[in-house]
Amino acid sequence: MSEHAQPLGSAASASTANESRKVIFASSLGTVFEWYDFFLYGALAAVISKQFFAGVNDTTAFIFALMAFAAGFVVRPFGALVFGRLGDMIGRKYTFLVTIILMGVATFCVGLLPTYASIGIAAPIILIVLRMLQGLALGGEYGGAATYVAEHAPPGKRGLHTSWIQSTATLGLLLSLLVVLACRYFTGDQFEVWGWRIPFLFSIVLLGISTWIRMSLHESPAFLKMKEEGKACKAPIRESFGKWENLKVVLIALFSINGGQAVTFYAAQFYVLFFLTQFLRMDPALANMLLIISVVIGAPFFILFGWLSDKVGRKPVLMLGLLLATALYFPIFKGLAHYTNPAMDQASQQAPITVLADPATCTFQFDPVGKARFDSPCDKVKTFLVKQGLPYSSAAAPAGSPVQVSVGDVRIDGFDEAALRGAVALAGYPSSADAAQVNKLMVVVLIVVLIFIAAMCYGPLAALMVELFPTRIRYTSMSLPYHIGNGWFGGFLPTVSFALVVYTGDIFYGLWYPVVVTGVSLIVGLFCLKETRHVDIEKN
Repeated sequence: MSEHAQPLGSAASASTANESRKVIFASSLGTVFEWYDFFLYGALAAVISKQFFAGVNDTTAFIFALMAFAAGFVVRPFGALVFGRLGDMIGRKYTFLVTIILMGVATFCVGLLPTYASIGIAAPIILIVLRMLQGLALGGEYGGAATYVAEHAPPGKRGLHTSWIQSTATLGLLLSLLVVLACRYFTGDQFEVWGWRIPFLFSIVLLGISTWIRMSLHESPAFLKMKEEGKACKAPIRESFGKWENLKVVLIALFSINGGQAVTFYAAQFYVLFFLTQFLRMDPALANMLLIISVVIGAPFFILFGWLSDKVGRKPVLMLGLLLATALYFPIFKGLAHYTNPAMDQASQQAPITVLADPATCTFQFDPVGKARFDSPCDKVKTFLVKQGLPYSSAAAPAGSPVQVSVGDVRIDGFDEAALRGAVALAGYPSSADAAQVNKLMVVVLIVVLIFIAAMCYGPLAALMVELFPTRIRYTSMSLPYHIGNGWFGGFLPTVSFALVVYTGDIFYGLWYPVVVTGVSLIVGLFCLKETRHVDIEKN
């Protein structure tokens, strides 16, 4: 492909199928590797909580690990601003080349990082800094790759071509899960000691491959055309967000689709893993295997819905996905509970656990500095229940009343661990999900349904975002709402939902977060989002 500008239409018509495939392959492969780096942390959150947050109680450690996971998402909008500005000023190619180098180096360094046992509080601090560097990199990566592919795509095929970029997040997750599973197998009992480092160190190989591939790419023809015509934007941030006509589109994009799309994606591919392992007590290796199978089955849906959006429009596909998410999350996750741990499901129905206590004597089970003492009888009861993964409900007792725990018809006054263990065992509560009783087929079916819904929201998204904004500010304008949605609304899903479950004892209570977000996005999208399928981005 020539580096010289030519009319975009003629450039598209002159492009060979091989050239188009090269653009899609090179952009997608690099993005797969970058998502691998980013998602690797999520796949190893439980291990990392033990290695880097050992100075606090178990519940707090896991919440901290999820917060460190979320830290990468917090800074993604800032990465979108920094690299989006560079992408609109100096070009798409070199900007997202820089982002993948930054991501690869930060990920590799996580594999070399000493643990809490070795260097104390410095370990989690450095870990969070590295996660933030990953977030900055990803903030610039996605917008560049999506814009680059869309500006090379022929008219009528932008949804199909950019859907390959959309599928990379799922493929990156799949790659991370496969590498983690392989490392667990080969390192055995040593995985949680040192084997967990191998997937992070492996990223340096992927970095070399992706850097080499992307060096061979040429600049976007739309950017070259704009630059040669002297229309390049000198202040893309100010033009994107300082003018109401552009800012209005940014806000509509954020609240109509990006927020809702984000929680559908992370509910289907991250929260479901936490739900299976932390709340349903499924063996992590089995949970990873079932998720891998589901992801393999579900990945083509991203391409399907990108293609479908070229035929029927972006908005109908997106809105239907949001509607299904809002309506089906509770039934799907209740189905997962039933088919994953039927003994737990049956016990919780036949002998529900209720904690009756004076609310003033119960503390939220989160210790940000590791110094709080949860030593009231109510705190001790709830700490015990949370550590055992037992669902419970709370009831308010009159002020000054001692805590009382009901396990079905059994009443236990105060905190008596031996009596509690005996009562929950007698009621049939299992210590973990029995692999033999897990209905693996139905678990996979339900996860695939979640991925199907996520694909409806995510598959057409890149094409729609590119079509919403003009070439001169496209990289900046599309990147910020995307990464606020995915970084803040989606990235905090596991953390917020897990904390809500811990607080209430209801394993399904955390689902209110994604349901509210998708519901709001559905309403805003129906009334404010325009259809963009026929937009001419050459003139846009």
